[in-house]
Amino acid sequence: MQFLSNNMKNIPPSKTMAITDKARKLIASGEDVIDLSSGEPDFDTVSTASEAGMKAIQAGVTKYTTGDGTAELKQAIQEKFARDNLLSYELNQISVGAGAKQVMYNALAATLNPKDEVIIPTPYWVSYPVMVSMCGGTPVFADCFADTDFVLTPQELAKRLTPNTKWVILNYPNNPMGALASKEDLEKLADVLRQHPNVNIITDDIYELLIFSDTKFHTLAQVAPDLYDRILTVNGMSKGYAMTGWRIGYAAGRADLIKAMSKIQSQITANPSSIGQAAATQALKAKPTHAQGWCDTFRKRRDMIVSALNAIDGVTCETPMGAFYAFPNVNGLMGRTTPDGKQISNTDELAEYWLDEAKVAVVPGIAFGAPENLRLSYAAKTEHVEEAAARIRVACEKLEL
Repeated sequence: MQFLSNNMKNIPPSKTMAITDKARKLIASGEDVIDLSSGEPDFDTVSTASEAGMKAIQAGVTKYTTGDGTAELKQAIQEKFARDNLLSYELNQISVGAGAKQVMYNALAATLNPKDEVIIPTPYWVSYPVMVSMCGGTPVFADCFADTDFVLTPQELAKRLTPNTKWVILNYPNNPMGALASKEDLEKLADVLRQHPNVNIITDDIYELLIFSDTKFHTLAQVAPDLYDRILTVNGMSKGYAMTGWRIGYAAGRADLIKAMSKIQSQITANPSSIGQAAATQALKAKPTHAQGWCDTFRKRRDMIVSALNAIDGVTCETPMGAFYAFPNVNGLMGRTTPDGKQISNTDELAEYWLDEAKVAVVPGIAFGAPENLRLSYAAKTEHVEEAAARIRVACEKLEL
C-alpha cells in the first residue's frame, strides 16, 4: 500500500527555506557564508511588540485564546485599517492566523473547488501556486514585464480571466521584484474586475510599510470600494515589524468567508500564539513611525546592491520600489564556464556556483516563475550586503565565455 498521498507529488519544498537552511548549516559549521536568501528583516522586533510580549509572559497570558484572534487584537487591526487604509471592518470580518501564509491558505482552502482557477502575476512569491494546487485549484500565470515596472496590466488580466476564475492574487510591493502598483494601476485593474462579478481578489499587503518610492501605498479595497465584498485584504507583522518568528498574520473581508476560514483554522492549528497576539496588539495600536528609518537603511542597501549587480557583465537589475529584494536577470551569464570547467546552464547552477565560490547564498528565480533571475535579499547587515556584492563580482569575473 502506498504510504504518501498522490498529492505530495505536486508539493515541492519551499526553495527559499531550503536555501536558507543550507546557508545556516554552512555558517554553523564555520563557513564564511553571507546569507542573502532569507526574506527576513535584520532589525530587532519593534520595541512596543517586544515589551508587550514580555509583559504577556509575565502576566501568564500563555493559554488558548479565541480560535482566530483575541478581541483586543482584532480591535487593533480594525483601528489599523481605519487609520492607515481608510477601510472599515467589523470584528467578525477579521481573522488572525499563524502568519499571513496561513491566513491565505485558509481562504483558498475554504473557497476552491476542482477546476477553479487563481490568477497569479509573475514573478510571484513561491508559495502562491503551491497553496492553490494543494487546495485543489489551478494556478494561472499572468506575465508582467519591465516596461510596465512588473505591475500587472489590465490587458494581461483580461486575457487570463475565464469563467473558472475564482481568485486573483495581487501582491504590492511584491516579492521577489519589489514592484509597486500605483493608485492608477489599481484603478485600471478594478475596471476590468468590475466586468467579472464572480471573481474575487486577495491583496497581499505584507510589505506595505517598506516602500522606497514617491508612489504612495494603496490597497485595492481602498481604491475600489465597490469591490469591497469581493476583496480579502491580507497583512501581517513579519516584514514591517520584524516579527517573523512571532507568527502573526491577519486578513479582513466578507463575514461568511472569515467564518469559513476560522472553521478551517479551528481544525488545524486553532489560535495563533497568545504571546504573539499580545505583542501584535500593542504594535498595531502605535503609528508605525519606525518604518521610515528602516526604509532609509533598506534604500541605501538597495542602491548599493543594484549598482554593483548592474556593473557585472551579463547581469541587469531593475530598481525595486519596495520590499527588500533585488531580482537581477542573469541570462547573460548562461553558457559561461566555471574555473573547474563546469558550464553554467541555469540559475540553479549559478546559485550553487555563487554559494561555492563566493560564499553567498541566493535563491534561483525558477522558484518565483522567473528562470532567468536570482533573488538577493538585502535585509542583511549593510556591511554584509557590500561584501556579498564584491564577492559576487569576483566570482562572475572568473567565469569564462
